[in-house]
Amino acid sequence: MRIDEDRLKLTQVLHALLIDYWHDVDRNWGRNAPDYYTEDAKFVGSATTYEGREKIRAFYAWRENRGDRTVVHSVQNFKAFFGDAPDTATCNWFMMLYAADGKPVLPTHPPIQIAYMTDHLVFTKAGWKVTYRKFDPLFEGGTPPTNPVLDK
Repeated sequence: MRIDEDRLKLTQVLHALLIDYWHDVDRNWGRNAPDYYTEDAKFVGSATTYEGREKIRAFYAWRENRGDRTVVHSVQNFKAFFGDAPDTATCNWFMMLYAADGKPVLPTHPPIQIAYMTDHLVFTKAGWKVTYRKFDPLFEGGTPPTNPVLDK
């Protein structure tokens, strides 16, 4: 099998961008996470959809304000492909979400969610930006994910 060097480079760049994003979410409350999205991006979660960068920003602010939470978003089996135009791309990957309210060290449990993820991105003057992110849960259990609709 011949390796497509352009796709390999795209995969490395977009995988690094994704890892930086989730690292910010897990270690910095997602304070910079909205900057990874276009102004009109759509974030389709398992229970709620956020449309627009400011709605995404409001979600991460809400998440931080609800109190201590320890979380790890683990990215696995990442694939990236160019879209119909060279300035667009689609990525698919699996996310294993480990999370619980409170400060570390917490008891260990299986992931609270394993989801198949789909991202659409566009290359802008500021670099690659997410236009669409969708969670398709495959497994869930135990602690629920944070979500303003689900929390009381």
